[in-house]
Parts: sequence; C-alpha cells; structure tokens
Amino acid sequence: QVQLVESGGGLVQAWGSLRLSCAASGSIVSIGTMSWYRQDPGKERELVAAITSIGKTSYADPVKGRFTISRVNAKNTIYLQMNSLKPEDTAVYYCNASVTSRIGVPALSYWGQGTKVTVSS
Repeated sequence: QVQLVESGGGLVQAWGSLRLSCAASGSIVSIGTMSWYRQDPGKERELVAAITSIGKTSYADPVKGRFTISRVNAKNTIYLQMNSLKPEDTAVYYCNASVTSRIGVPALSYWGQGTKVTVSS
C-alpha cells in the first residue's frame, strides 16, 4: 500500500505565496512522474504541474512563471512553490504519483487526500 500526504495549504491574500508538500510512503520500489492537480467545486480536476523522476517539469499555462514544482527523490517528496497567487488559484490541490511497488508489476497511480488553498482578493 502507498500513501501520499499533502500539506501546506491555507488562506492567503492575492499576490501572496504558499508552498505545498507531498510525501509518498509505504511499499515503494520506484516512483515515476509526480504531479499536482487542482479541483474547484463543480469543475473537473486539472493538471497544474508535473515532474518526472529525472526532474523534467511541465506546467499548465495559467500557472507558468508563477508556480515551481520540485522533487527530492531521496525523500519521495515533491513541492509546489506558488507565487503571485490569484483568487482563481483557489481550489483543493491534489498530489498524484505513479508508483511501482513490486518489481515486474506495472506502476499504479495514487492520489493524496488533497489540501485546500484559498486566495482572497
């Protein structure tokens, strides 16, 4: 079993910053791509940023230049540094990871429980 635990959400004023963390634990042989998604009530979950096991990053257009995803493989942890936050960034942010738990068995996708980010105007 694999667990992803997010932390770092909260309430911040517009143009402020927050740093989210997501730590994976449990039965882990290797972790592939790790990602941050977000979801507003009534909307579909959307990809915010992703980082591969070798550190290649990608971002959704609305957050480019403001958010930075990073990763510490030794800790099975990713971070999302969010700067210049806007009210439209308000959402529940979820961590996702592609995890191999047994050699020879395909990787599975795991989700964290989410952490809420609220940006006030």
